[in-house]
Amino acid sequence: MGPVDLTGEALDWLGRPVSCRSCPHEAMHRDGRCRKGQACVRDRRARRVERFFIDHPELAGQYLDHPYFEVRAIAAKYADLFSLPPLLADPEPEVRAMAALRLPAVRVAPLASDPDRRVRIAVASRLAGKALLDMLADEDYYVRLVAVRRLPPELLPAAMADEEPEVRRWVARRLAEPRLVEMAFDSDPLVRQEVAERMEPKRLVLFARDADLRVRFTAAERIPAKDLDSFANDEDPLIRETVTRRLAAREE
Repeated sequence: MGPVDLTGEALDWLGRPVSCRSCPHEAMHRDGRCRKGQACVRDRRARRVERFFIDHPELAGQYLDHPYFEVRAIAAKYADLFSLPPLLADPEPEVRAMAALRLPAVRVAPLASDPDRRVRIAVASRLAGKALLDMLADEDYYVRLVAVRRLPPELLPAAMADEEPEVRRWVARRLAEPRLVEMAFDSDPLVRQEVAERMEPKRLVLFARDADLRVRFTAAERIPAKDLDSFANDEDPLIRETVTRRLAAREE
């Protein structure tokens, strides 16, 4: 691929000026059904290629073996499903990922071990059940994150000890409330804050001595008023003010 074109000039994927006369769709250009520099399958700019296929999805199948991977990937978005299985073995991950997003889950499951994370992310967005649960072992945190966002809550305990805090945060957001207590002492304060935002209020006394102000504040905002004494002598004035405010509101 040549240098990025910042001028708006219509260049093909090899950096050559686009020629409508030599294009197999030249007749379409003459009657305005494609537009050089705007909606053109020969242009190297992805947006222009996509505009072409938006207008002419019936032609997408003709471009699934195009030498430029961007064209193949965009064509795969619009082509007939029955023409997509060969793309699961395409040398470019963007093409394989697009095929994985569109084909039935049973067809894309083998790509759960694809060497490229973009493909595995696409696969994780399609699978379910044990196949999706198995992706919690993926080496890439974002693949695991996609899996955690989609798994049924009852399967999320398998990711409670994930090494990546962002994954554990999503577990805390979706885990069934009775299991949240198991994450109340997570090493990451943002995970504990997620727990404090969802945990049954009567259990929030667990956070009265938490090391992080944000966690204690969240708990002090939600804990039943009768249990506010646990936070009354907090070292931070913001927490003490919260306790005073809530007690005053109860007495009104």
